[in-house]
Amino acid sequence: MSLSQIEIQLIAIVTAAACTLPGVFLVLQRKTMLSDAISHTVLLGIVLAFFVVRDLASPLLILGAGLVGVLTVSLVAVIERTRLVKEDTAIGLVFTALFSIAIILISLYAGDIHLDVDAVLVGEIAFAPFDRFTVMGLDIGPKGLYVMGGILCINLAFILLFYKELKLTSFDAVLAASLGFAPGLLHYVLMGLVSVTVVGAFEVVGSVLVVALIVVPPATAYLITDRLNRMLFYSVAIGTVSAIGGYWLAFLLDVSISGSMVVVSGIIFTLVFIFAPERGLLSGIRNQRRQKITFALTMLAAHLLNHENTPIERSENRVESLGEHLRWSPSFAKKVLQEALRSETVYRYEDLLRLTDRGREMANQRFVQS
Repeated sequence: MSLSQIEIQLIAIVTAAACTLPGVFLVLQRKTMLSDAISHTVLLGIVLAFFVVRDLASPLLILGAGLVGVLTVSLVAVIERTRLVKEDTAIGLVFTALFSIAIILISLYAGDIHLDVDAVLVGEIAFAPFDRFTVMGLDIGPKGLYVMGGILCINLAFILLFYKELKLTSFDAVLAASLGFAPGLLHYVLMGLVSVTVVGAFEVVGSVLVVALIVVPPATAYLITDRLNRMLFYSVAIGTVSAIGGYWLAFLLDVSISGSMVVVSGIIFTLVFIFAPERGLLSGIRNQRRQKITFALTMLAAHLLNHENTPIERSENRVESLGEHLRWSPSFAKKVLQEALRSETVYRYEDLLRLTDRGREMANQRFVQS
């Protein structure tokens, strides 16, 4: 493995980790579409800052992008508070307007400057090792690694310092406000960090693909755990696997590294979405079937108790006629009967079904609830 390959993978890992950390709180707060809006509108901040400093390497470009990111969130909130349109509509209105203004400004006044919109949107991590960071003439590594590493440290420090506040505001903003916290301020700071993260990741994966890194790993982790600390850890782990797996997939297929990273993260999400032990699709299907059987057992117990020791008990509680009286298909009636016998809810007495103590308790609970 060459040095450039190692550097590309390190940059990809650091970028994925930097994106997933704030992404966890966006997923919990159901604000993931804001990351998409910010990933487009920060281009306006870069353009305006460039017009002021006339230097593409200036750190003020990141500051300008962060301010426009906060402006995006503010405008969305203002429009949404009018209650004339919903949040998703407000996001669409704001980000298309600001992004369009940025494109027009680039076309009119920066046509001869290297503000490549395609590069901003798509990015190319394969070129990252060629942009070196030098100190006193000494090459100390790719600039992208240090930029994204710094952003990762800032995001991590913010989360560690305000972990309790972020946790509370993410799950119950009203309670947080009543306890004296400032959920609005935390939200705007978080959006500012998202803006800075997006700008830093422009040259690595592009603004479009960075949205996937912000959303997909945290969404995957959300299907695995309910605990915030574990969700943060799993998100970074999934982002890391996506970064490494995406690089080698691109290497084997000779395709875009950034696109491959997102493909791998999408594959991981799909697998977790299907096979997650508690929130997965298969688990949901199993739970629905289990609930259906449980409800059927309760109905069976109530039916048997209702006709117990009555003149029509022999016709109503006969094994062969249960499906007909309860309007079940023969196959479903057989399945319920097997489960009822297995769970010792009923027992056979000649050709009749009788309730056990457990079944009688289940039936009585049914009647109490009714």
